[in-house]
Amino acid sequence: MAATRESFWGSSLLKRGTVAPSIGLMHYGLMLAGLGTALLGPILPLLAKQWAMADSQSGLLMMAKFCGAFLGGVTVSTRLRQSLLIGLLGGAFGFGGFAVAPSMTVGCVALFVGGFGLGQIITSVNILAGRRFTEHRGSALALLNFSFSLGAMLSALLAAWLLPRFTLRSVLAGFAMLFVAGIAVFSVQMRMDVSATEEVSVAALEAIPQSGLSRRLYVYFACLLVLYGGLETCLSGWLTTFALRYGDKTLAVSEYTTLLLWMSLTLGRAGSSAVMMKVGEKTVQRWGLVLAALFTAGLATAHSAVTIAGFAVLLGLSLSPFFPATFALLMAERPTARQAGIVLAVSGLGAAALPWLMGVVSTKTGSLQVALGLPFAAAVMLLAMSLFAPKTREVTH
Repeated sequence: MAATRESFWGSSLLKRGTVAPSIGLMHYGLMLAGLGTALLGPILPLLAKQWAMADSQSGLLMMAKFCGAFLGGVTVSTRLRQSLLIGLLGGAFGFGGFAVAPSMTVGCVALFVGGFGLGQIITSVNILAGRRFTEHRGSALALLNFSFSLGAMLSALLAAWLLPRFTLRSVLAGFAMLFVAGIAVFSVQMRMDVSATEEVSVAALEAIPQSGLSRRLYVYFACLLVLYGGLETCLSGWLTTFALRYGDKTLAVSEYTTLLLWMSLTLGRAGSSAVMMKVGEKTVQRWGLVLAALFTAGLATAHSAVTIAGFAVLLGLSLSPFFPATFALLMAERPTARQAGIVLAVSGLGAAALPWLMGVVSTKTGSLQVALGLPFAAAVMLLAMSLFAPKTREVTH
């Protein structure tokens, strides 16, 4: 147990002084990223009514945000702390602009900027964590990304609680101010950084030489993240609308269905952190994908609010270990910061394209149930890829 605490809460380097970003700020940054990532799902019906959008147009909002996230991840600097600051700034300006956007077009531009900030935050924090925590890396990343899932869960919860009481504009403006608070904390931490007597500086830790990925592994991990980004965002982005149409007819209850998805994903991240202390990342990854495919197919056939809610919970639990397990396997290959950033960033392409394509299929067929065939296909493809993975340095069964 002592070794476990050391591997996550940090080496002696992290304990002796103030490190920017601190563990707390890393958690806070990922929580904001989770809030921003899941933002559109609960409020999409309101935006669709406000701007008179069809499903295909609603999908464009998701595409704009996740295209921005892709660019943010691709352009992450080797100076990872600088990228975190840029990400917080992008979130503040982007979501602040979205709060006052008068039309869908302006909203897309603002979401692109906000998404850029999210991409910078997610990528820089995960690479920093992957390098700092070398023992039980999958467990450590799962616990850290618990905060991302917590933020996504709070997105649905706060939407259901705040929107009946406050305007959408004021809620979004308050969200933007949370990024401003993060900037203030980060600035204070930079001034209180590790003392000159430290044996190893954080900057040196970030600059440890990485051997880089082979081309085959590079493509493999990029494809995994593309498909997973699309799978998770299809479910989280469209679940409120799906529940509103095929389950309960009230918006508030439908928003709580999305909350159930993120709540189970959050609890699953905490649970998978413990599981991966005993079970290898590859095993956890594969079983999660088997269950995700089955539960996505079940969701597509659901016809009641209770059944939809049940599948939302099961999907959250089954999807929870995939990202930390996969990113742990990636970091074991010692990618460069640019390679890891691009692999993370391409998940934004899947998150942009598949939900948009779901909207197009739904509009063409008149059925979101038919459109759920897309995330089901993504889960099956991910499972097939995990079963036939190329050989890695650290094979975890």
